Amino acid sequence: MLMRAETSCLLVVDFQERLMPAIHEADRVVANGAWLIQIAQRLEVPVLASEQYPKGLGATVAAIRDLLPVEAFMEKTHFSCAAERDCMRRIDALGRQQIIVIGAEAHVCVLQTALDLRMAGKDVYLVADAVSSRSPRDVDLALERMRVEGVRVVSREMVAFEWLHQSGTDRFREISREFLR
Repeated sequence: MLMRAETSCLLVVDFQERLMPAIHEADRVVANGAWLIQIAQRLEVPVLASEQYPKGLGATVAAIRDLLPVEAFMEKTHFSCAAERDCMRRIDALGRQQIIVIGAEAHVCVLQTALDLRMAGKDVYLVADAVSSRSPRDVDLALERMRVEGVRVVSREMVAFEWLHQSGTDRFREISREFLR
């Protein structure tokens, strides 16, 4: 099943100030997340961002926070966004079946969110180059487990090109010039 801009939302999980310094390849993962957020915004794909106990882990890192309006953010204490009633209410209110997930940590909050969203009947796509954990081994195990559980593992470019759907449009030319060089 292809991802479509009109049926997708982007869920940004816990890219937080006190967590990211410990995350493997954090700069790359945050840059890939920011790249995808900007494309989502150009294509009018809704974006929501969770923060796990922000009093302890801090706010979302500036590179992501500065791209999103304040109303995009959701606080949570459950590891899974889908287990947090207010977060799931906001996800459901978007009316989007396809949930594209990026974030940290892959083996904790990202994994639990993805699996709970699958159990809730959503089509879940995990962007492998925009997720990480403190340990690369935990990332590998999380990706393997999510695949087995029916989460589709994709790359950021797979998402962008499927959302764009075709070349030759003004939107494609604009995004291609700015993001796909």
